[in-house]
Amino acid sequence: MSDTLRAGVIGLGMIGGGVAVSLARSGRVPMVYDVRPGAAADLTGVPDPLGSPAEVAGVCDVVMVAVVNADQARDVIGGEDGLLRAARPGLTVVLLATVALPVVNELAALCAEHGVGFLDCGVTPGDKAAENGMIAILGGEQQTVDMALPVLEDWAKKVVHCGPSGAGMATKIARNVVTYGSWRTVAEAAAMARTAGVDSARLAEVIDAADPDGRTLLQLLRMQDADGVLPEAVGGRIEPLMTKDLDAARDLAAALGVQAPLVEAVRTQARRTLQLDAEPAPAPAPAPAPAPAPAKDDVHAYGLHMMDRAYGPGFSAVVQDSSDPYSADTVDYLFARVWGREGLSVRDRRLLTLGVAATVGQPDIVQIIANGALVNNDLSADQLREAVLHLAVYTGWCKAAAIHTGVTAAIDAHTAAQPPTAQEQK
Repeated sequence: MSDTLRAGVIGLGMIGGGVAVSLARSGRVPMVYDVRPGAAADLTGVPDPLGSPAEVAGVCDVVMVAVVNADQARDVIGGEDGLLRAARPGLTVVLLATVALPVVNELAALCAEHGVGFLDCGVTPGDKAAENGMIAILGGEQQTVDMALPVLEDWAKKVVHCGPSGAGMATKIARNVVTYGSWRTVAEAAAMARTAGVDSARLAEVIDAADPDGRTLLQLLRMQDADGVLPEAVGGRIEPLMTKDLDAARDLAAALGVQAPLVEAVRTQARRTLQLDAEPAPAPAPAPAPAPAPAKDDVHAYGLHMMDRAYGPGFSAVVQDSSDPYSADTVDYLFARVWGREGLSVRDRRLLTLGVAATVGQPDIVQIIANGALVNNDLSADQLREAVLHLAVYTGWCKAAAIHTGVTAAIDAHTAAQPPTAQEQK
């Protein structure tokens, strides 16, 4: 069965195009789509693009989505001509784009509503995509991973399943922090060395010779136990050497007149890095998998479901048992038929509704909409505050006072409902 799985690729840039080439080289020629009709012209073994993502979904079992940002991912997966429009039973969508975790959760839930499997998949290094040289960093259900694995192994040199939905993206983002954080470290160290008269090439030579396999970079992780805890005895032995070396770096930077904010920050946080100042905060429990959506032909149940998606879990309880015509049409038409359409995401419809509510100038209505955005991770508190300023220019400063009141009330209530951090519990 693994030999008969049909693969698709949406987006033929460096990563998506490379994945398509690797699949073709492996003998699993993919169906592809790109907004550029000639995007496959220089991709060895890759056929001409089909007319839409929906056409790709119609003939494929596993589709890799290698677009640039969240909006493109939403459009390719759930848009008018998106994958879900023509999804068949058993289809699995593999998202290769790096997007925020709330977007991963949104897209996973959308796919689940349509009975489609979903995997978030960070990839690295991108420049090895066409050489079967990337790592596939997966989040999702084990059953979905197992089904897609033969296709993934045809373009990735290693597949790592990191955990439930979102875990692949979180791992990729964390890996990026290590990469770019180390670049900043190198930039400060090289500036210090150059100012002291040392050629950067000599610094690179010393580092390569002393640590050819790069083990020092991840040594802290290897010293921790399975729960991410560094034994206190180990941290206690390392601290004197670490602080001595960082003091020397700080003194050298000061003597040379080189700005070294990272050195200062690392020195200040040395004890915390070695877990000597406080117990590490426990890892949060994984979020429960979203409940499957009711079938769309059960109009009332689906309308209640969409109401909760729009305004937060449990919101539909206020009208669940109402039988008056206004409440019934609110559920059966407004939420089931309009909010439930695929042309716009729930987030898009929420922003439009917030704009209309702003013209009314009633803070209680604005608060309901803003709370739904926060509960569903569609908009952050900072984004909502920015929306207040934007709407003020278009609706008038007086009405904006009501918008500000409603948004502030929603943010305050949402913040108060969050569990305290480890620092706040002390």
